[in-house]
Amino acid sequence: MSALTVLYALLFYAAAAILVGGVAYKSWVYARTPQPLKIPIPPAPTTRRGVALRMLTEITLFRSLFRSNKWIWLFGWVFHVALLAVLLRHLRYFTEPVWAWVTLIQPFGVYAGFAMVAGLAGLWARRMFVDRVRYISSPSDHLMLALLVAIAASGLAMKYLVHTDIVALKAFFLGLMVLDWQELPADPLLLVHLALVAALMIVFPLSKLLHAPGVFFSPSLNQADDARERRHAAGWSASIGHAGRARGG
Repeated sequence: MSALTVLYALLFYAAAAILVGGVAYKSWVYARTPQPLKIPIPPAPTTRRGVALRMLTEITLFRSLFRSNKWIWLFGWVFHVALLAVLLRHLRYFTEPVWAWVTLIQPFGVYAGFAMVAGLAGLWARRMFVDRVRYISSPSDHLMLALLVAIAASGLAMKYLVHTDIVALKAFFLGLMVLDWQELPADPLLLVHLALVAALMIVFPLSKLLHAPGVFFSPSLNQADDARERRHAAGWSASIGHAGRARGG
């Protein structure tokens, strides 16, 4: 087995561990963060079922973004939907036999790659040409966009310009999942693409991309507008209140 295969196998084990562990830890921190105030964005639902429906529309349709800026919504929604299609298309490298619905979406996943680049281009242009957005954009914002564009572009290049041995590539990833390492094709463009993907997995828990799970913990979205019906108390304030009543008694 080549040193290159060993290197990339260890890289993806480490990247997967950092991704899963980092997202789990951050989600745990978000869940334990007190929400001392009722601050749902109006008009807000008054029931938990209504909150669930609102969250569903936010994560699928980006309703708040649509109301605030139609152009940003368009590029953002196109990018996220295309990214989802591309990720689902890549399930063929991790399943054997390939699920029927994964086979059916393969052509759409290819076109989604182009849509992904178009959406990223629009979002990146916003950070460069809109004055107020350019002012608040940090180098890391541009680096994240550059990383995503590079991943999409290298993937499309392997589809249309420099082909790789996808059978051997699939064997490599299937082997990783069962600790039976298989030789990784040594195509330069493939190695670049995989290194970029691993880099994204590693930086994901440390970057603004963490808004993906973070949206579920946003108090302005996950709270019901029922301040008149029930008393809201954060965990720490509730414990302080109980201690005060105990001392007063």
